[in-house]
Parts: sequence; structure tokens; C-alpha cells
Amino acid sequence: MKKHVAVLLGGFSAERDVSLRSGAACAGALAEQGFKVTEVDVGRDVGRVLADLKPDVAFNALHGPYGEDGIIQGVLEMLRIPYTHSGVLASALAMRKDRAKDVLKAAGLPVAESRTVDRLTAAKAHVLPPPYVVKPLAEGSSFGVFIVKGDQLHPPQELTREDWAHGDDVLVERYVAGRELTCAVIGNKAYDVIEIKAADGGWYDYNAKYAAGGSVHELPANLKENIYHFVQELTLKAHKALGCRGVSRADFRYDDRPGGTGELVILEVNTQPGMTATSLVPEIAAHAGLTFGELVKWMVEDASCDR
Repeated sequence: MKKHVAVLLGGFSAERDVSLRSGAACAGALAEQGFKVTEVDVGRDVGRVLADLKPDVAFNALHGPYGEDGIIQGVLEMLRIPYTHSGVLASALAMRKDRAKDVLKAAGLPVAESRTVDRLTAAKAHVLPPPYVVKPLAEGSSFGVFIVKGDQLHPPQELTREDWAHGDDVLVERYVAGRELTCAVIGNKAYDVIEIKAADGGWYDYNAKYAAGGSVHELPANLKENIYHFVQELTLKAHKALGCRGVSRADFRYDDRPGGTGELVILEVNTQPGMTATSLVPEIAAHAGLTFGELVKWMVEDASCDR
């Protein structure tokens, strides 16, 4: 009898479109692997829908609030449906950028100086000396992120908009110049490191992440061997410090510019990495010889409750 997998996708966060694409790709690959697959576009009645559906496993392809912040994980724990990715605590912790940074710093990982303030305070005057970055506390895909340059006189006034939809508090973080690096953990192993460059020479925003040709990925990243291994070491250490399970991805900045600081800092850990055609984790897995179908099959086999 085929194992029945409910692929949870869509939802109602700002990352709905990305989740629909991730979920569709995963559902197709799982069907090719021989699983019975039902796609579930998640609404607030998801508990009832899943209770009626009675799948053997839930493949969590949701992104953003309600999907990767411990909420859907709690629903699945209550229903005792084994699920992929991290559990309630790790998901909730990693999603809160400021709390996650506290844990990572306590575990000895290098992080950039930052402050958590309400968005109106961040809009009135510079909370940190420019350059710095303003980020919502619990969003992904670069939604609501602003880079304040060194010569910018005023903070971003978009923070005062009445239709601001990214929470009342923001993280104001010292900007670290240099290279954008990312590394994935699959199971208990850190895989290869990618350097990411926006194709237009700008920063790695939503379009660079998801538009075809929006970014250039160098895999493996051209780094000194000791730095390469250090990124892998920090990625696995962060995964364990937050209590992650299954697949996660850690993002870094590395300033090896001539005359730069030489610092390497971890920015965040993503417990629900994208699984689209342009996503980083499937690319990292493929480089290691693991096809997309094999990756999602492993994730289903790794699924459990009490994560």
C-alpha cells in the first residue's frame, strides 16, 4: 500500500506564492517516487481537513508565519501526524530573528550587533550608526527588509505606513559588507557552501531569490579551505543549537574585501528552505549527488512527531 503524503502548501502568509511553487514541485516529485499525494492549500480549517484526510505523513512546504513558526507544527503534533522539517520549539525560535540570534550568540556563533525596537522608533532616527539593515522579526524572503546606506540621512519612512503588514517590532542590525554565503544541513550533515550574487549587482532581495536568472550561484563557493570548512561547522552548530531537524539552511556574510574586516557572521537559520526550481537546498543536494526526488523521499522517511 502506498504511503499517503499530504503536501501542505499555500497558506496565508506573504510568502504564499513561493509556498505554492515549493509545494507543487515537491508533490510532483513525491508522486514520481511512488507516494500517494494530496495537495492541501492550508486555511484556518487545516486541522479538520487533515483529520478527515488521515495522511500517513505531512510534508510541510509552507513558508512564513503559520507555516514555519511552530503553529502548523503544533496542529500536526495534536493530530499525531508525522511531519517533515523542524518541530514546534525550533521552528518558533528560528522564526524570531532576535531570539534566534540570542541563542546562536550564546552557543558561540558570530553574529552582527543588533537592536530590537518598534518600527516607529526605527523610523524616527538612526537606531544604529549607518550602514545597517532593518528586518521584520518574523518574516522570510526579504519581505519588509531595508538596507540603510552609510550616507543616508534618515531611516526608511516606509516603516510608518498604515498598511505595514510585517509586525510592530523590527530588528535593526549592523550591515556586514562582503559576500553572501549559504550552507544546508540535511539530517546531521552540513553540505556544500554556495556564494550568491544578485544578477543585477544589487542585494539578494525577493526578485533575486525567485525570478529566473535573478541570481548567480557559485557552487562550491570559491573560499579558502579553512573558511569553507568553518562555514560548514557553524551551519551544523547553528542547526543543533536551535534544535532543528531534517533540513535547514544557514545564511552568512563574509567580508574578505581588500581592507575589509575579515569577519564571518551568521545572519539566520531557515527551517523551511524553499523547494522551488531556483531554490538553494535542492541545488546543494544535487551537487552532492542527491536528486530532487531522492531528497523529498528522504524527508518523508525522516518525518516524525515529537521533533
